[in-house]
Amino acid sequence: MYSWENPDDRVAIVQMNSELRHAQLELLSAHCASHQLRLRFSADDLARFGQRDILRKSVQAASALSEYYSSIEKKIPEAEASSTPRTQLTEPQITVAVARVSAYLQEQRERYFYSASPLSPRQNAVMSPYFSAALLEQARVVELIGSRLPNPPFYAEAVEFGFINLPQIAHMASVTFLDVIVFNEKITERSLFHALVHAAQFEVLGLERYVNLFVRSFVNTKFHFSVPLEAHAFSLESRFVGHPADRFSVEDQVRLWIKNGRY
Repeated sequence: MYSWENPDDRVAIVQMNSELRHAQLELLSAHCASHQLRLRFSADDLARFGQRDILRKSVQAASALSEYYSSIEKKIPEAEASSTPRTQLTEPQITVAVARVSAYLQEQRERYFYSASPLSPRQNAVMSPYFSAALLEQARVVELIGSRLPNPPFYAEAVEFGFINLPQIAHMASVTFLDVIVFNEKITERSLFHALVHAAQFEVLGLERYVNLFVRSFVNTKFHFSVPLEAHAFSLESRFVGHPADRFSVEDQVRLWIKNGRY
């Protein structure tokens, strides 16, 4: 069983939630397709005239999924009962938290900007099908050697408020400070893509709105990987790695999630 206290398990938990979100989107698509069938054709007509092998496979898949998710549903009350009690912040406290996180991101951006480098021609070529030329031209990267980013100074106070599942910055592959990305580890195409997704989110949302959405979601969910901004980055990263021939605009995907109120 995974534990959030184990750094290795945290990576697996984040990946699990990314795949869960992807599965949920696929299930929604299947639900919409089935709903269209239900609107146009009766169950009797489908049973009488539907292609038998497709019907049987569809019924088997739906039954298996129903059984699987029902077994999970039965365990949810037990998991919720053993989880950490929900910590709440007042609206003024959230406002202060947003201001502190915003200031931290801006300060770190200024700190690393002059030692950061533009993307290499190779990195630019790999990322250009997914990000605008303007974003890639503006982005700067720093690869730390012999050191890792420390946690922000406001973490100690956050822990006192009961937030014990704060993301450990030193254990993260990178942190995106607006358009400056600082890597704790060697830059890979996968880690660069993920970090640039956050740069695109900053670009489209703006610093204040991004932080406001992130803080409020973290206060509600208590887990970094459950914040929609982060979950979306992992979802797009999975799409980038798993379907290399599938070219898409990250900025358009961010705008779509904003339009649909998913952040």
